[in-house]
Amino acid sequence: MLYYPETLMDQWILDDVNQGDLTTRVLGIGRKEGSITFFLKRPGRVSGVEAAEKVLRRLGLEITERTGDGTDVAAQSVLIGAAGKAEALHQAWKVVQNILEWSCGVAEYTAQMVYAVKQVNPAIQVAATRKNIPGTKLLALAAILNGGGIIHRGGTGESILLFADHRRFLDFAGTAEDWKGVIGHLRAGAPEKKIILEADTYCQAIAMLDAEPDSIQLDTCNPETVAQVVEARNRRSRTCMIAVAGGLTKDNAPVYAAAGAQLIVSSAPYYAAPADVQVLLKPL
Repeated sequence: MLYYPETLMDQWILDDVNQGDLTTRVLGIGRKEGSITFFLKRPGRVSGVEAAEKVLRRLGLEITERTGDGTDVAAQSVLIGAAGKAEALHQAWKVVQNILEWSCGVAEYTAQMVYAVKQVNPAIQVAATRKNIPGTKLLALAAILNGGGIIHRGGTGESILLFADHRRFLDFAGTAEDWKGVIGHLRAGAPEKKIILEADTYCQAIAMLDAEPDSIQLDTCNPETVAQVVEARNRRSRTCMIAVAGGLTKDNAPVYAAAGAQLIVSSAPYYAAPADVQVLLKPL
């Protein structure tokens, strides 16, 4: 479970109803008692319920029913329901619907991607990048986890990932000795962290292998190149993990799994189509 601070709940609510619900106020129905129920229209993986519950409670509503994040549900299943004053119900409506639709969409896409690659290699993992849509990080990471994926890097302080953009600032020609030198420097400076190197070509990856990083991340390489790097890794009896990144989707990821990649790194789930969440409000 990820922690959602109350300040974030307040921000989500204020983004939509910072002046209350004008229609409810003008109609004079705000103090009437009612209920709200959110249904997932089509079958799918659930995410966002934990956050939705916190928003509903923040508005003073009582939770009447809910399902669990990370579960697969049938069409027309109830995600969460609540009861209370009509003014709070209407304020919660779109905030919670947006959370659930986007979160369930990301989780379902992730679940489909994980299923697709594990049909090829049961040990492979799908890791989501930190290229999430700004302002959505907590919901995004929760949805990835609920979809059966893992977090690649939630932030730059979690692990060491050496990009070409870093190397341009170094006195670095790309030789095997250069790679050994930079890895030695990184291990000395952060001895408890994994060392990941990003490679754009087969030749770069081969030079990296002999420097013995923990992982090589092949960026925007074709499956044939991935297979060649995996073969070279195996010939050298290295334990280095081979990850792939760049343009990976649920449709092409299985091809890379078949090529021998051990980790699929993707930002595609963040841009999945939202789920269709229906909402029913009614008086009690």
